[in-house]
Order: sequence, then C-alpha cells, then structure tokens
Amino acid sequence: MDSQPCTLLVVDDDEAIVVELQEFLESCGYNCIGVTSGREAIQRFREDASIGIVLCDLHMPELDGIALVQELETISTPGHAFEAIIFTGQAEPRDVIEAMRAGVADYYQKPIDPEQVLRAVRRLEERLNQRRRDNLELAQLNNKLRTLAESIDELYHDINKRRRGPIDHTPPAMEGMEMGVQPPFDKLSPRQLEVARLVGKGMTNYQTACELGLTENTVKLYVSQILRLTHMHNRTQLALAMAPPSRRSHQVAH
Repeated sequence: MDSQPCTLLVVDDDEAIVVELQEFLESCGYNCIGVTSGREAIQRFREDASIGIVLCDLHMPELDGIALVQELETISTPGHAFEAIIFTGQAEPRDVIEAMRAGVADYYQKPIDPEQVLRAVRRLEERLNQRRRDNLELAQLNNKLRTLAESIDELYHDINKRRRGPIDHTPPAMEGMEMGVQPPFDKLSPRQLEVARLVGKGMTNYQTACELGLTENTVKLYVSQILRLTHMHNRTQLALAMAPPSRRSHQVAH
C-alpha cells in the first residue's frame, strides 16, 4: 500500500503561532491547514479526510486541546485516523498525564522548536501510515472471514441436503466383492467408484448427478472415464458388473 499524502492541521488561538508553524511546515513539503479555534478544527477535520496529524495548543478558550482530541476521536474512523501533538506554555504534570490518556502522541512546551516538531511530525506520519496498512490488512482479513463464513454456510446447506437423501458410501468392494476392489475396478478413483456403484444401481446420469451434487455433464465424463479404464463397451455392461450378485442373477434369469 502506497503512503497517502498527509495533511497537517495546526490549531492555536494565537494566530501568529499558527501562521509561523504553518509556513514552516509547508516549506518542508507538507500541506498544512491553520485555524484558531477548536470548533473550526472539528469542522475542517470533518470536511477533509486527508488530515492525519493535528497540532494544537492545550489552553484555548471554549475547547482546549485535550477536549479537541477527544472530540476528534469520536468522529474519526479507520479510514480517517489521526495522530495528535499538543503544545503549551505551562507544562503541568497532570496536563501531560491527561493528554496521554486522551491519546495524544507528543507533548511540547512553548516556545515551540520547529525542528523538533518537524521530527515528531515525520515520526507520526510513519506511524499513521502503518495504522492505515494495518487497517487495510484487517479489512482484507475480515473479507476473507466473511467469504469463509459464506462457504461454511453453503457447506452446511449441502450437508443438510444430503441428509435428506443420504448416500450409501459403502464401496463396491463391499457389495459382492469380498476381497476388496477387484480388477478392473481397482484402477478407479474413489469418486469414479462411487459413480460406477450408482450406475450399478440403475441410476441415470441425471439421478447420479443429483445424488452426488455434480452436474450431469460431469457424470457423463466420469462414466466415459470408467468405461475406458475398465475396458467396457457401454454402461449396460458396467451396470451388470457393478450390480450385487443377487441382482445380477435376477437380470440373467430374465
């Protein structure tokens, strides 16, 4: 997955700080949006899905930095995740703890060192890209699980369908072949033996197809393979060879 362009959102009630930081980050190649209130920041975040890193002041009127991050967390999605950096002129330990609990990735004290902030932005950009990759992989895994669940549902459906008309899985060897599968049937695969057994019971290709959950053309192909491998000329000869001894005697008598 290619890294997506990351837009930075700078939020501070001091417009001079916003302009200074915005100009610096844009000179470093970043697309940067600057706003002076938390409410405006929320609106811009809603409108621009490319915003991935939020840099905001801790102490702002109406909505402080921690409350802003918490609000953005409630409206973010796996497809629009973000990382946050908070800066403040007063670094109280309880503020740092509260910011970390809110999910803030970095915390810097004013006056801001632009180079330090740039290093943090680059680090968080890589973390954000990794989160996006992880989310994509998770989505792919969810799709695979959904496909698997659908396949299992189909399997259960087939099993229930077969239960309504159970198949006798006793191999031909148990039907008049006491010493195991005898030539020429020893050349057949288990599936071919199953088809041959049903032919021996007098089933048509259509009936065999329904019984085994195959298409009629597939059954025809199996029958052709069986005749070739057993060197028999037609399905009547095959049916006689596969029929139980009692049935063969009855057919001969008639």
